[in-house]
Amino acid sequence: MTPPNGIVVAIDAGTTGVRSFAIDESGRPRGWSYREFTQYFPEPGRVEHDATEIWTVVQETLGELAAELDQPIAAIGITNQRETVVVWDRRTGEPLHRAIVWQDRRTAPRCDELREAGHLDLVRTQTGLVLDPYFSATKLEWILHSGFIDAGADLAFGTVDSWVLWNLTGGAVHATEPSNASRTMLFDIGRLEWSADLLALFDVPRSCLPQVLPSSGRVGTTAAGVGVPAGIPISGIAGDQQAALFGQACFEPGMMKNTYGTGSFVLMNIGSDLPPPVDGLLTTVAWTLDDGTTVYALEGAIFVTGAAVQWLRDGLGLIESAAEIGPLAESCPDPEGVYLVPAFAGLGSPHWDPYARGTIIGITRGTGRAHLARAVVEAMTYQTRDVVEAMEAASGHGRVALRVDGGAAVMDLLLQLQADQLRVPVARPTVPETTALGAAYLAGLAEGVWGSLDDVASHWQLDREFHPEAEPAGADQRYEGWRRAVERSRAWAT
Repeated sequence: MTPPNGIVVAIDAGTTGVRSFAIDESGRPRGWSYREFTQYFPEPGRVEHDATEIWTVVQETLGELAAELDQPIAAIGITNQRETVVVWDRRTGEPLHRAIVWQDRRTAPRCDELREAGHLDLVRTQTGLVLDPYFSATKLEWILHSGFIDAGADLAFGTVDSWVLWNLTGGAVHATEPSNASRTMLFDIGRLEWSADLLALFDVPRSCLPQVLPSSGRVGTTAAGVGVPAGIPISGIAGDQQAALFGQACFEPGMMKNTYGTGSFVLMNIGSDLPPPVDGLLTTVAWTLDDGTTVYALEGAIFVTGAAVQWLRDGLGLIESAAEIGPLAESCPDPEGVYLVPAFAGLGSPHWDPYARGTIIGITRGTGRAHLARAVVEAMTYQTRDVVEAMEAASGHGRVALRVDGGAAVMDLLLQLQADQLRVPVARPTVPETTALGAAYLAGLAEGVWGSLDDVASHWQLDREFHPEAEPAGADQRYEGWRRAVERSRAWAT
């Protein structure tokens, strides 16, 4: 068993960059390295990544981090953008197409066909998901049947965790775990195995799929030349949002977190019993432990929140850095009726409308950049309220508090507005990188760095808690305006 005083490293392979992040046995950060990678937009509605570049960035950040550490690495965990599809050739290790990103909308017509053909009930019952291009199955089907694959290729499919794991182990391990598998639309979350029915529906060969192993448990060891020494256990894997739920120590049913990242994802722990599908929400595997414990979660997937800040920066040039959004929004205490619905990739939970498009409404001659900045921040809180209200109605658990993380969670204005909209306390931890924390905890738990979930939970520390301050009637009136704006954004594209 690994000594309990080792450093645990998490590889957080997100949508716009990779962070390698180290913590010690007390859960304190010991160092990190971050690199962005290229975003490709070949056509409207299409989003792609270069999987080879992602792996290069993983190696670079791991190497930089390892050079800073003064203790050996006890274990490595992996967390990742989910649903993104990578297909490679086992013989060469080379990707056969750019990775198709979770935000990509190219398979929306295929999802319509499947829905019209009556396949929604099968998908909902077995996967807990909805028929939406967000998930992996139609993306994988598109790659396999669009003429890009050589007939002699030895195909391997994976979400980004599988791709990183394959490369970390020098091609020795092709595996994933249930929280990622449950996002592919090919995995039976009740049986915890690949679904023969869905593989047939999407014409996916079983031979290309990864083995499904526990989220916490040793899956392999590092090969030579990957940025860290060879032989380090790789012992924890989870999709980014489930990892954040674990990193926020939401171990009891009813506990809830929201990650404000490129998109925002609200997850609620609903325990070990799988409920029937819930309209407007997803049911997903939160994690599995090496002792066989399985925990499920309800999820509300909001496609665009932080990405709207990037759009203000890169698309409109209204700000020079993302850090400007908070002060600029705070300079405008009232957006004066301006709403921005960031449906750049359609709408996720609870609407599930891939044909919705971004909308700015309520503009007058007096509208300026500060109004738009404020509208972007407020949209994050309204979208979260949409999801939390649906989750509360479906789960039977009343809202008590919300734990938050992600890049935008540093913004006090955002969290105060969120508390005003939800009318519950919003708690920000001292270590905001809870996605990486979750992957590290899953890995360290498997290797004995931490002995139990209670041990992990003891390391969660509060930075600041925000309590409702606005009058409920005023918050409700602003939210009603949001709902009207959403209706105008829906079903816009054809």
